[in-house]
Amino acid sequence: MRALLTKLEQASALDRVGDRLQRVVQGILRPQRVRDLLHGVWLGHPLHPALVQVPVGAWMSAAMVDLMLPDQRRAATTLVGIGTASAVPAAVAGLNDWAALSRDQRRVGLVHATTNGVGVALYVGSLAARLSGQHRLGRTLGYLGLTAASTGAYLGGHLAYKQGAQVSQSNSELHRMAGGWHALADMAALPQRELVTRQVKDDVSVILYRHGDDVTVMLERCPHQSGPLGQGDVQEIDGHACVVCPWHGSTFRLNGGEVVHGPSANDQQVLPTRVIDGVLQTRLP
Repeated sequence: MRALLTKLEQASALDRVGDRLQRVVQGILRPQRVRDLLHGVWLGHPLHPALVQVPVGAWMSAAMVDLMLPDQRRAATTLVGIGTASAVPAAVAGLNDWAALSRDQRRVGLVHATTNGVGVALYVGSLAARLSGQHRLGRTLGYLGLTAASTGAYLGGHLAYKQGAQVSQSNSELHRMAGGWHALADMAALPQRELVTRQVKDDVSVILYRHGDDVTVMLERCPHQSGPLGQGDVQEIDGHACVVCPWHGSTFRLNGGEVVHGPSANDQQVLPTRVIDGVLQTRLP
């Protein structure tokens, strides 16, 4: 299975379809507020994995009813209908996330989406069969749909946990920092309202942003795909100074680290600061 997934990650033949689909998805979901909504920016957490709990839970429950309480046909039919309907927004959110991934991630994601699409189609057939009174056929199609959806879930787990899709890429930097306070820069040498990149002990890269006597110290690696925030632009959004990742446009408030625009759905980590004898210091939160 590991060898198969490795081949899937390297299957460049999928790029022809994947690149076209990416352009289509980005064209349809063009408004930034729509993409942010589907990424889960407002939630501070990726939306897709939260939405998939509804169809997966409903379909699993329907399978258990079919298996253990076969006379409860109405309950099983209702659960299949709920799962099938709720799969639509989950799929849209997933496609939105998928379009912002790297190519090797998109390859696995494409098969993940296709497998889940087969599962949804089987459940649509299951629902139609149940509503027409063909409950045995409905159960058979439901079991096949659950098998396809479970395969898709396995691929989704590989995409998230092995390939790091929509998982914060920056917080692992905290594990490399030693405890205690670390000197970063002389306050007198820090320019106003400009990004400055510094290295904390153990080569953890951070950005500094001074506004008056207040200085933000933020991890430099973007949570989305490890982009260099130190090379990003500073923009004012809704009265807050924000840093924009130069790679994919994820935007974070410099006074708190909150994500403002995706594709990142995770906030960026801001570190505590203090000034001792004119020297700015930081430590682990």
